[in-house]
Amino acid sequence: MTWNPAVGIPLFLAGVVVLVLIYVFGRPRRPQQGERRPARTTERDERIEPTLGEGLAGLEPTQGELDVSVDEPAPGTVAAAPMRSPVGVRPDQPIQRIVTLFIAARAGDALSGADIVVAAEKAGLEFGDMGIFHRLALGKKADGPIFSMANMVKPGNFDMARLDEVHTPGITLFMTLPGPLPALDAWEMMLPTAQRLAELLGAQVLDEDRNALGRQRIAHVRDELRAWDREQERARARAGY
Repeated sequence: MTWNPAVGIPLFLAGVVVLVLIYVFGRPRRPQQGERRPARTTERDERIEPTLGEGLAGLEPTQGELDVSVDEPAPGTVAAAPMRSPVGVRPDQPIQRIVTLFIAARAGDALSGADIVVAAEKAGLEFGDMGIFHRLALGKKADGPIFSMANMVKPGNFDMARLDEVHTPGITLFMTLPGPLPALDAWEMMLPTAQRLAELLGAQVLDEDRNALGRQRIAHVRDELRAWDREQERARARAGY
């Protein structure tokens, strides 16, 4: 068989092209530079957000429930649902104002649940509705608490079944207006109670801005509440009460 260049050369070139194509397209594809492949996830890798209890709603005047807490609980903490009790139930009426004091632990310290309960009882507070403590008016318990005491950590209630596990940076005293007593009278009961609790717990009393409560701030609150009481009296007079 004789070599025919006119036929052999084209066949040779076609064979080379076929081999090149097989080499290029037959190789396994590499990920492109910068290409990210989705990582495998497992149930262990998924982040579990802490679940907080419900029951005490925001510190704004409202007809709903109250959230008297200010601090977040430790990650992973699951709060118990606040208990319902006839002790300290608030009447279903609009809340026009909330007055707040904080009893805060000293820097680097914390208040234990057991100590808080003992101090609350000595200060004349009763454990009741929403899982918090209340000061009730003699002969007017159905009118709601004069003021209440909650945990500073959300959701604000105290789990009495797990009291030994309670450690908090502080507690919150608050009164809602209108209440069973005139505002100034309620303040004159809440202030010494806060001071007594701070003494029993080795803590300090702070105002609603979490600054040390001084004489000037106390006098200012008294003036505000005295004016609030006068306005309430004028409103009742206009309504013919």
